[in-house]
Amino acid sequence: MKFLFDLHTHTIASGHAYSTLKENMEEAAVKGLLAYGFSDHSEAVPGSCKNIYFMNFKVIPRRYKGVLILRGVEANIIDFKGNLDIDNNILNRLDYVIASMHTICIEPGSLQENMDAYFGAMSNPYVKIIGHPDDGRYPMDHDELAKEAQKKGIVLELNNSSLNPKSARLHGRENAIKMLEAARKYGTYIICNTDSHYADDVGDFGNCDTLLTEMDFPKELILNNSIDNLRMVLNKSIDEM
Repeated sequence: MKFLFDLHTHTIASGHAYSTLKENMEEAAVKGLLAYGFSDHSEAVPGSCKNIYFMNFKVIPRRYKGVLILRGVEANIIDFKGNLDIDNNILNRLDYVIASMHTICIEPGSLQENMDAYFGAMSNPYVKIIGHPDDGRYPMDHDELAKEAQKKGIVLELNNSSLNPKSARLHGRENAIKMLEAARKYGTYIICNTDSHYADDVGDFGNCDTLLTEMDFPKELILNNSIDNLRMVLNKSIDEM
């Protein structure tokens, strides 16, 4: 499958990634992506960005060597109500918002607590993508997650990095399979992202492609195969960019 965009990527601004924005943009162009999004962590991750980082994105070009450049954030879910570590008055400046749970920001809870956290984040009007809901350290019901996502128009992420055997996430591949099975069952859209922390990994969807092919997952539920599908996860009109 041809993957046309990658929206979950990190730069040195995240504090634990190792490439600049320009290096990532260059790699996106080399890989032939039509759109590239950078989504550095908000401030609950130690060493990551303060709010001011997200307030000056106007200086970044919208196009780079033919690639549409999208400005996002990976916001951290910080409690079991689904609150995020970044205010909505910042989120409304951004093109898109990924909401994720990280053990450095929120200790894993019970299955119900974890589900409440995800459902609460889904209620935020700016959140359109749930990032890597595949970490076995956070027990979850993938059927209920996919059902609620479909109901609310939320997209679930198939994370290429989680499928790497060296990933710190627990049972990422097994849980990704459960997520995809649930997404197929309920007609929930998914988005493939690399979660790259180094430029070479931008646009490298090898792990995602292998799993989707193995499962014969419906292409009509995968956003990455059409640039028009970006509209589903953006908080701004793509036509004005």
